[in-house]
Amino acid sequence: MTIKVGDTVPNVTLVRVTENGPDKVEAQEYFKGRKVALFSVPGAFTPTCSAKHLPGFVEKADDLKAKGVDEIACTAVNDAFVLSAWQQQNDAGDITMLADGNGEFAKALGLEMDGSGFGLGTRGQRFAMIVNDGKVEKVDVEAPGEFRVSSAEHMLETM
Repeated sequence: MTIKVGDTVPNVTLVRVTENGPDKVEAQEYFKGRKVALFSVPGAFTPTCSAKHLPGFVEKADDLKAKGVDEIACTAVNDAFVLSAWQQQNDAGDITMLADGNGEFAKALGLEMDGSGFGLGTRGQRFAMIVNDGKVEKVDVEAPGEFRVSSAEHMLETM
């Protein structure tokens, strides 16, 4: 079942990228007590993710925070080392990277996708959501091959 507005974020282990290396964190603990703008990309270093998705959230971080967002996070079915390198390459230090290396979070959300046609295996769909104290307030999932409703600009317009 796909996660929807009003649902609680599933409690799976993610790996947060930190200056001191990978740090395991339980999803429900991570989202507890704050408002997080979370977006998911099919993969770090992929074309749309690198050219548009991540840069949009970097550029609009202050605007999102002005609307009450405490933290902006990105998740992908990549390991923490890949996400760390991608974060550094894109000067995205204000974005928290949450590695979902085995795709357990994407699957628990009901938002996994089959990227095997491109040699990617199972990945997370492209989406964006607002999670407030562990509850989903807003969720926008892209149609395959699209990039509209998961952008930082769309999130700002519809908050």
